[in-house]
Amino acid sequence: MASSRSNEEIIENLTKDLRSSHLNEANVVGSHSTESHDDIQSDVHDTASGTDSCASESSKSHIDSEKVDDAEFIDEDSLKDRDTLLTEEQIDEFRSKALEEKANGNEQFKNRLYLESVISYSNGLKICPLTFTNDRSVLYANRAASKHKLDRKESAIQDCSKAIDLNSNYLKAYLRRATLYEETDKLDEALADYKKILELDPKNKEALAASVRLPDQINEKNEKLKAEMMGKLKDLGNLVLRPFGLSTNNFKMAQDPNSGGYSINFVQNP
Repeated sequence: MASSRSNEEIIENLTKDLRSSHLNEANVVGSHSTESHDDIQSDVHDTASGTDSCASESSKSHIDSEKVDDAEFIDEDSLKDRDTLLTEEQIDEFRSKALEEKANGNEQFKNRLYLESVISYSNGLKICPLTFTNDRSVLYANRAASKHKLDRKESAIQDCSKAIDLNSNYLKAYLRRATLYEETDKLDEALADYKKILELDPKNKEALAASVRLPDQINEKNEKLKAEMMGKLKDLGNLVLRPFGLSTNNFKMAQDPNSGGYSINFVQNP
């Protein structure tokens, strides 16, 4: 029994230190149940205006967003060293406490306390032993959903990627990341994720729709980029040729229909 109390004290002190250093006087809405939830049910495909609206709701939070940035850093090297010193009993207790933090985060997310939920999921990641890869994967994916609501899209993408690294078949993490890639105009990456989703779930409606929608958008984007690049090259060419009384209009590019190669011909202006 003495050993059990010692383990509880270790975990309680760790949790108290995490919360006192990051939450301060925040009004945290949470549940202390050890029930294991899989993944928060969030509308990860909100429009931009919807995301802004939810972030506005979270502005009621008493937590400074800069403190959240500091609190969310996960030092996995230190966790690896710590885990080697834990007994099996301690490992199980640390996992139970991490699941409590996840439950807190889920409840906070439900109440639109997104900054608080980022803190709770981060605390869970700092407590959860590295051996529980599925639990850690869910914590990262849930934290990504909270960051998405806060319009912290690049950081949310990183968390989705961490979740996928820990569980390569995590469908919801792929869906979240694909949505974030689209919203940040990373269309090729989004399409790759949707293709992976179809491997995992061939009837997934979101992925099926995206696989039809995105190729045309990607082609349109590439054509636009090519036109912009050619325009810049033309401006540069005119800058170089101007001292000689010439411009890029004096040079015409023609494609050989047989070889597909291009030839450049000089044209004297009248």
